Amino acid sequence: MNPLAILQDLRFQDVLDVLFLSVFSYHLYVWFRGTKALKALVGLLVFGLVFTAARVWGLFLTTWVFQILWQVLVILLIILFQKEIRQVLERVNPLQTFGLHRLQAPGAWAGSVADAAFLLARAKTGALIVLERFDRVEELVTEGHALEAEPSPELVVSVFQKESPLHDGAMLIREGRVSQVACYLPLTAESGLPAVWGTRHRAAIGLSERCDAAVIVVSEERGEVSLVREGTVRPAEDSGTLVRWIREDVGASSAGRSWKREARLLVTRNWRTKGAVLGAVCAVWLALAGQQDFEAGLDVPLEVRNVPAGLAVTEPVNPRIRVRVRGLRKDASILNEKNVRAMLDAGGVGTGRRVFHLSRENVRLPNDRVYVVKIEPPRMELTFRREGGMEEAGEQDR
Repeated sequence: MNPLAILQDLRFQDVLDVLFLSVFSYHLYVWFRGTKALKALVGLLVFGLVFTAARVWGLFLTTWVFQILWQVLVILLIILFQKEIRQVLERVNPLQTFGLHRLQAPGAWAGSVADAAFLLARAKTGALIVLERFDRVEELVTEGHALEAEPSPELVVSVFQKESPLHDGAMLIREGRVSQVACYLPLTAESGLPAVWGTRHRAAIGLSERCDAAVIVVSEERGEVSLVREGTVRPAEDSGTLVRWIREDVGASSAGRSWKREARLLVTRNWRTKGAVLGAVCAVWLALAGQQDFEAGLDVPLEVRNVPAGLAVTEPVNPRIRVRVRGLRKDASILNEKNVRAMLDAGGVGTGRRVFHLSRENVRLPNDRVYVVKIEPPRMELTFRREGGMEEAGEQDR
């Protein structure tokens, strides 16, 4: 297989195929990141690569065993990770995708929460505040006590005081109101995090990996305030910065933003992960593209052979035809004018205009793994005249 030849025949559908699968794979990684289901997905990917390689190399026994294992593993994974799978399916929300379901932009409560966070930071009091967006977090948090109130600075500060029976856990803010307090969040399984990040940061990262919520973390030891979103921790220098981030990340997303900024954020946010996913998908696509059923077209010169002595083709002088072939992409993509020949037998013709019907027998291909599906034009009109003399009298067109 020649990768360069495949890339030369790259179509719009191929680019769309790679981009779609890259976006799908990236979101799968984001949704399952930090969960046990991610390790299962990686295992399935390895099994899939081994199964594909076994089929390509003709390993009969390995292919047969993996066919059985694949079916059993898929059923087991659906049973074991039905909760995570249900959450992923719930996140594929067409109302959200097409903008029919929008969040309310944060109002005055954003400033109240930010002020409370920095009041707690100055007092070296730890806190966790979950700002719910599209995804519901009920199935991701445990314990918790229901509370319906405005998130005023006084309320937020009083909840997280060490003397309060509700201080141990997180506060959930839904649609601008405090919904629950003393909630316990899932911890991230990510390794290599900074040593200064304690349980609060790990809990905030763990929740943000499983849903689209944003989490405000107030560090008890360092008195720092951070906003966690999609597993990324951003320290806030002041209350104004935190308010701006809340309105940007928790609000109706695109409200007040230019399309240029939206497009830039779409590419630059988590660019390392997106680049790695795109590279992996491109590598897999290039490895498997050669086995694709492919149709290609090319223009080739028509060789007129066995022209009787004294005659010459005067119109057209250099006839060409277009040949469309079908076969595996690795075979069809290497075809060119040098290895595809189109020939026409003109033996026994006389002067004048002659009509020849073209078929597959007129085309010679480098191997029998590709075949001709169409020839344009299907008939060729050639005019023969005597070299350096007049046309024979009485010759008529056929």
